Amino acid sequence: MTRTDPPTTTTLWRPTGPVELDLVRAPDRRAWPPRLPEQPIFHPVRQAGGRTILEPRVPAEELAEFNAHIVGRIRLVHEFHRSASR
Repeated sequence: MTRTDPPTTTTLWRPTGPVELDLVRAPDRRAWPPRLPEQPIFHPVRQAGGRTILEPRVPAEELAEFNAHIVGRIRLVHEFHRSASR
């Protein structure tokens, strides 16, 4: 890469529960919230073509560094809810 090349970015996906989703919905959200004590590892997901799924492991103590490299805002792409009949 030369100085004139644009930076390379990778799209990551993150399944979330309702509490984390509410935090990420905040306007202009550009970082994932800190992990709870029972969540020592952050697992974003990346599809590497076909059926290959890669799941990087980001230890909670490295999440701030991970967040520092996020380009743009975190976007909600899909939302799924259990039906009321369950």
